[in-house]
Amino acid sequence: MAKLILLPGKERSALRRHPWLFAGSVGRLEGRARPGDTVEVLADDGRSLGRAAYSPKSQIRARFWTFSPEETVDDAFFKRRVAAAVARRATLPELAGQEGLRLIHGESDGLPGIIADRYGDTAVLQLTSAGADKWRGALVTALVQATGCERVFERSDSDVRGLEGLEPTTGWLYGEAPKTLLAIAEHGVRLGIDIAGGHKTGFYLDQRENRLLLKGLAAGKEVLNCFCYTGGFSLQALAGGAANVLSIDSSGPALEQAQANLALNPQLPAARAEWLEADVFQALRDFRKAGRQFDLVVLDPPKFAPSAAHAERASRAYKDINLLGCRLLRPGGLLMTYSCSGGIGLELFQKIVAGAALDAGRDARIVRRLAGAADHPVGLNFPEGEYLKGVLVQVD
Repeated sequence: MAKLILLPGKERSALRRHPWLFAGSVGRLEGRARPGDTVEVLADDGRSLGRAAYSPKSQIRARFWTFSPEETVDDAFFKRRVAAAVARRATLPELAGQEGLRLIHGESDGLPGIIADRYGDTAVLQLTSAGADKWRGALVTALVQATGCERVFERSDSDVRGLEGLEPTTGWLYGEAPKTLLAIAEHGVRLGIDIAGGHKTGFYLDQRENRLLLKGLAAGKEVLNCFCYTGGFSLQALAGGAANVLSIDSSGPALEQAQANLALNPQLPAARAEWLEADVFQALRDFRKAGRQFDLVVLDPPKFAPSAAHAERASRAYKDINLLGCRLLRPGGLLMTYSCSGGIGLELFQKIVAGAALDAGRDARIVRRLAGAADHPVGLNFPEGEYLKGVLVQVD
């Protein structure tokens, strides 16, 4: 096994069990290691800090599999880690019976670069690092054994693979494609899932509990759902008794899937749903000019800031969209607003929303802070994992 020797003083993050080692912390590599190979990480004084996956083309030069120098990284290792991740979720009552569930949440489950979501009997695996890519076969076997899933599909096509020198990879890894539409039930609503072409692994499971919150708030309200994707928030608002739900997205195919999802739920009042294909920023400006108002506005935009380097530009976009949202609310209305940008922390996001309300000339207060569902845990040694943050704001 090759040895990765750190520069003096650069072992501190590893001693705090942070899973990433950046290129600037590495002194030298002793021995040969190909991308994804397991290396032993040593402090400058020779202390062994654990074993990590080596990635020579990435600024994250290594990702720790284990901080125990004696633990072997092999097929049995991944069998244990995957089984433990699945078992942890089984202890949480709010996840019981969920047909759509995140099974593995990367670094926060001790499996850097590995995401696995379950949709009924189908698991979707996403591998974003060189180390994860190397153990594909072991991970598929471990997933099937831990869950009993009948099939495993790979969705390793995210942009971050390019930073690791990896090509996009998608396709069936185990079992065969289902003969019928892949769909799940979530809080009484059925949702079709496009695992091959949809966002992420096919759906935004991290917003599950926030969609349930919206369902409880929607009764009798006129709801505006921006960046609606395939209608998860929209359908829960209808299920909660909303008077009307207007859903906007710039993607025609996403809106087609959203309307197909509504058709899967004949118990919902389809006549109360309105769908608009448009640029959200422009649409909200048009609503403002027309004097249109709403009781509840949902802002769940795509990632504006993938890293801290993009934070300034992203802040302006978040400020703009939240300013427009505040202006469209009737007095006493609710703004449910989110950021999924890793480069925008919760404190900064709250300041952005506060500035938007101030510029809109509205008094506002946070009535609830919002985060990802329980199957998207945040490791205490990996605060970067807290990418989804939101606030529920009441606007006077």
